[in-house]
Amino acid sequence: MTGGHTRNTIPMRASRRCGARTRDGAACRSPAAHGKARCRMHGGTPGCGAPLGNRNARKHGLFTGEAIDERSQIDSLLDDALKLLRNLT
Repeated sequence: MTGGHTRNTIPMRASRRCGARTRDGAACRSPAAHGKARCRMHGGTPGCGAPLGNRNARKHGLFTGEAIDERSQIDSLLDDALKLLRNLT
């Protein structure tokens, strides 16, 4: 299979390993990406991760304090209206 030559696997075995844990709790055996602590499958590829400043968190504002308070006020108004309608019938 190797075409009559031996493979040089020493650099691969000597490279730093990924620091992530697999689902069974064992350490990941893949080599870490160049200059990173994780392999390509655990976040070591270039461009992975959240953008600086966590701009993803400000996408829609659905879970801001003001939005949550507004929804709770609307829910209480709807509950009051439903109680009023039930008392009229």
